[in-house]
Amino acid sequence: MDANSKVTVIGAGLMGHALALVHAAGGHQVKMQDVSEAQLKRGVELIASALQSMVDAGAIDAAERTKIIARVTPVPALADAVADADLIVEAVVENIPVKTQVFSEIDAAAPLMAILASNTSSLDIFPLVPARRLQRCVIAHWYTPPYIIDLVDLAAGPETDKDILPTMQALYLGMGKKPVLFAKFINGYVANRLQAAMGLEITKLLDEGWASARAIDDSIKYGLALRMALMGALMKADFTGLDMMQRGMVNQTYQPPAPQGSSPTLDRLMEQGRQGVMFGAGYFDYGGMSPEELFHNRDIGLLKLKAEVAVIEKETPLGS
Repeated sequence: MDANSKVTVIGAGLMGHALALVHAAGGHQVKMQDVSEAQLKRGVELIASALQSMVDAGAIDAAERTKIIARVTPVPALADAVADADLIVEAVVENIPVKTQVFSEIDAAAPLMAILASNTSSLDIFPLVPARRLQRCVIAHWYTPPYIIDLVDLAAGPETDKDILPTMQALYLGMGKKPVLFAKFINGYVANRLQAAMGLEITKLLDEGWASARAIDDSIKYGLALRMALMGALMKADFTGLDMMQRGMVNQTYQPPAPQGSSPTLDRLMEQGRQGVMFGAGYFDYGGMSPEELFHNRDIGLLKLKAEVAVIEKETPLGS
């Protein structure tokens, strides 16, 4: 695949609009489709807003913003959106019946040579895909916001052609992304599994009253994240010394928490309507700031941090 390849993104929600932006920024003509025309309109607005944040952070200039916006075409009908696609990125809700229906509609209208890439975070989608599409089907799982966070998990299905993963890897490397390849689907990949394990510890600390939300996030931001941004986890262990890691495992006096299926703290927040940034509050209050302001500020911060880490990695390499 090259910059002339045509990309269709199915879904214009939180991830869909962002993935349309990612591929348009990579130089592709992108059709973005959603069953909701209101969501499609909103998706276009969110793309424009995200690109403005990138301009404000100095990541792109205003002229490039205009070019990227021009590469995205909203299309209401799925059949029209996929009719001439080279790559179809599925980014609809994590719901088996919905995904099954979407794959069926894609199968009915898309070219047989189109690559089908699902953004699923936890579902094994391969049993849901029509048989004749399986050879050109992969998982391409991204992290929010994907136009800043470069990691993308690429997983093959049991019948995926051997050339598809390298093709997708080359595509995303060419766009400056960091693909991680999996020969087969593994629930949670790597990053989501690590987040899930951390989430269990966080939930236990909150539910049992050992630490506040602020104390937990401060411990992550000012203790873990700064070092991990430069070294990751295993290189950090090398710098600490593996002997200390070994002793820590021997001396551990508690068992990591097991999944409980629910959290009283989380349940209470949900009952109060505190569902996160889009609702004005979650674990934290956001002072009446709009979601657009909060996303803008997040993106500015991430872009500046990303730029600094890139400079540090280049100027002070720590090994391979």
